[in-house]
Formats: sequence, C-alpha cells, structure tokens
Amino acid sequence: MSLSKDINQTKFRSEYSKAMLNILFTNNWLTEKTRNHLDRFDLTTQQFNILRILRGAGSPLSTLQIRQRMLDKMSDTSRIVDRLVKKKLAEKVVCPSDRRLVDVTISDKGHSLLAEIDVLEPEWETLFFNLTEEEASELNRLLDKLRNSTD
Repeated sequence: MSLSKDINQTKFRSEYSKAMLNILFTNNWLTEKTRNHLDRFDLTTQQFNILRILRGAGSPLSTLQIRQRMLDKMSDTSRIVDRLVKKKLAEKVVCPSDRRLVDVTISDKGHSLLAEIDVLEPEWETLFFNLTEEEASELNRLLDKLRNSTD
C-alpha cells in the first residue's frame, strides 16, 4: 500500500513533508510489528533494546552508558532496568572503580532469552521481503544521511 492510501490523504505540502510523514508512519508500523514479535517473550521494545546493549557490551554498564546507546533516548532507563532486574533478565552490580555507583549486566536468563529471540530473527526480517539487499542498503544510507543532516 502507499502512504496516501494508508493514511487516507492524497495531498501533501511537499515531497519533504510526505517523506517525513512516511518515516513517522513506517516507524509506528515497524514498532507495532516489533511489539507483536516480542509479546510472546513478555518484553517491551525498550527492554529488548537494553538487553541487546548489555549483551553487546560484554561488561557492566552504567544506566547513563545504556541510555547513550538506546534507540529511544526519551525513555526512563533506570525504570526499564529495574523491570529487567525484577524479571531476572539483568543484574545490578557495584561498580569496581566507584563503590557508590551501580552498573548493570545481563544475566544468564537474559542471555538465554536473547538466544531464543535470535533464532526467530529470519522471521522478523520477512517484514522486508519486498526489498532487495541492495535496496535495504540504500535505505540505510539515506536514513543515515537524513539523521546526519540535522547535526
């Protein structure tokens, strides 16, 4: 479907305005698809993002370091981490360099859960079935270019 049909709007102020709406609409569409994918694991998209950050870091991180790496910079990182700790998917550890600080690490249960989700990644990628790898690469390049134009 086209954006015009999806949002029932045929006129746009400009192609730039249409592109902005298309990106916002597509973000919402992808977020909903991601939520549906993660529902079976009782994870939010933000919790999933933090678990992947922790796994990729390989060592404990502060909540500030996690926040800097998150996709959603507006989220309340401490609250989300506390929920992951409550689910036993993450653990808080005393920072070795400053005992007043607490770092976060992924637990064995968190690693196991991500391993289950990793197996389903090909299912997730089917969202892009109508894009070639070259088109996906070009889309990545254009989105990076857009974000870098505002810095």
